[in-house]
Amino acid sequence: METGIVVVEKVGGKSTVTRCFSKYPVKLIVPNKVGSSKTDAVWIYTLSYGGGIVSGDRISLSIGVGDGCTAAVTTQASTKVYKSVDSKCSEQALEARIGRNALLAIIPDPVTCYSTARYSQKQVFRVFSDSNLVIVDWITSGRHERGEKWEFELYKSTNQIVLEEGQPLFLDSVLLEQGSACSIAERMQEYHVIAMVIMLGPKLKHVQNQVQEEVKKMMSRHFRVPTPTPGRYMRSESQSDATRPAFVASCSAFGPQAIGVVVRIAAVTTESVYMFLRHHLATLELFLGVTPYQ
Repeated sequence: METGIVVVEKVGGKSTVTRCFSKYPVKLIVPNKVGSSKTDAVWIYTLSYGGGIVSGDRISLSIGVGDGCTAAVTTQASTKVYKSVDSKCSEQALEARIGRNALLAIIPDPVTCYSTARYSQKQVFRVFSDSNLVIVDWITSGRHERGEKWEFELYKSTNQIVLEEGQPLFLDSVLLEQGSACSIAERMQEYHVIAMVIMLGPKLKHVQNQVQEEVKKMMSRHFRVPTPTPGRYMRSESQSDATRPAFVASCSAFGPQAIGVVVRIAAVTTESVYMFLRHHLATLELFLGVTPYQ
């Protein structure tokens, strides 16, 4: 049974919330207006009681965005997942349907899992060939200023996009779990943030092309192989080892005619990811009324 339901439809030519329901442990807030009054967009904020998700919480959200409508789903702060009690896992599920020529932007702040936390989330999006979708899915290492670094027990995030008539378009799953041979912190090394950004649909084609080009240029500068000095055939290990960059990103297209783009990020600081998102999602201001993460 859903703990939250939102339906957005055209009423009088404007995107309007026609149904909104929520119950513990989640609360949905729909402000009257966010950004310019000239923009036809609905904003939905998800909140958790007590400022976070506690052990054993089950959250199930359903979102419907009608034909030609625009909606953004965000949070007021990072989603905090508190420690696990008796190895209980906190779970969050989202199922969304996006109509023709509609736009849905899932643009939350990052998930922050505290020490020993167990958290799993699954997001399923059902779209048409001309639907438009933005998904930002990211996690930080925890309260690293207090010495916690990737100390949670389990984090799993699955994102699935399904085309009309049930045709699968995109499936991605991230699993971070403590192992006996190697901890998550050892695997992540100095990186404190991992993120994924998905952009899909004809309205976002310009943004997709721009981010692919800029990521390619940015990473080519970091990983450029220096030209060997003539006459030198061997270099010491210290000379050949490149300094690991503080921000790493990759970009790839998916779907028929490359209708979607996925960006994957690993970064040392949360602020560097915020800066990346603000820059590359700035074009969404035309649809949403404000720049995400402004």
